[in-house]
Amino acid sequence: MAEEKPLTVVTCTAPVNIAVIKYWGKRDEELILPINSSLSVTLHQDQLKTTTTAAISRDFKEDRLWLNGEEADVGHPRLQSCLREMRRLARKRRGGSAGAAAPLSLAYKVHVASVNNFPTAAGLASSAAGYACLVHTLARLYGVEGELSEVARQGSGSACRSMLGGFVQWLMGERPDGKDSIAQQVAPETHWPELRVLILVHRAEAVVPERMAQMIQFIQQRDFEGFGQLTMKDSNQFHATCLDTFPPIFYLNDVSRRIIALAHRFNAHHGKTKVAYTFDAGPNAVVFTLADTVEEFVEVVKCSFPPESNGDQFLKGLPARPASLSKELLSAVVLEPVPGAIRYILLTKPGPGPQPLDDPNLHLLGADGLPCPRA
Repeated sequence: MAEEKPLTVVTCTAPVNIAVIKYWGKRDEELILPINSSLSVTLHQDQLKTTTTAAISRDFKEDRLWLNGEEADVGHPRLQSCLREMRRLARKRRGGSAGAAAPLSLAYKVHVASVNNFPTAAGLASSAAGYACLVHTLARLYGVEGELSEVARQGSGSACRSMLGGFVQWLMGERPDGKDSIAQQVAPETHWPELRVLILVHRAEAVVPERMAQMIQFIQQRDFEGFGQLTMKDSNQFHATCLDTFPPIFYLNDVSRRIIALAHRFNAHHGKTKVAYTFDAGPNAVVFTLADTVEEFVEVVKCSFPPESNGDQFLKGLPARPASLSKELLSAVVLEPVPGAIRYILLTKPGPGPQPLDDPNLHLLGADGLPCPRA
């Protein structure tokens, strides 16, 4: 009987993050070193995550990659730089521990399969979750420990922020080799338990350092008024800068602008900042609010953008009870409803960083090192 082929498999998940102080560009394209520090909220993996399985075997003939079930180019330069760096760190670690058990040969090829549980085009940073997940999974596969956000950054800049949970800053750093351009946790996900995030599916150097300090202070004090105002200002200035380039970059569409106006009317009606929007490189709004406002604001969005068919599935993710709106609020906030403009709302909250999945039934690769058939 043939001997069982040696196959070592590790599966992990990693989160999406949403920048509230954005990163406006790179000072080094190859190492992905930013021109400013940035700050993000890590979203909970119960709603949004990337799952990655990595396997090594002496029988694999080449490195291979599958994304959402389709084989992809494993030669992508950013992917290669992460693989190269993780193998280098693994070699370095092996060199430093004489009594280590027989190591998995670093010459073995690796198979990687990765899936997102959210649409890649939803305007969410799928590359951030993807590269954070890749680096975390390879680290466990190769037994590498320590500071790994610097490696994730070389795959996708914002991926370094998905290596940690809660509220995370990516320090721009000063060194030309990028060793100090790493992610640090400002506060854990448990720090602000009332904070909620609604995703409504469908910029530079001088002002940012001051904003970073202010934003960290607002988060530490759980000051939603300050946090919300600064999040919206940073998003607006980022998108104004995109429009100011030539030719201009239009990330926002008409529905995006309607959501912005709706948020301002809602806040004006209440006389304080109760919701705060931000937009990344896409038209979908991410709205921050507190738990006591979620139900009312979801109802306002429903009235402003009445769902066409999937009324029961208009709200996904965390549950929210239906709310009744006052006539005053309706007349002040809901002006011209646009049916069907928003497909759904995903409700989530801050969450932890990458997690291992120890259940072998959750591996994306089978005993042959190829993707398992997906149900």
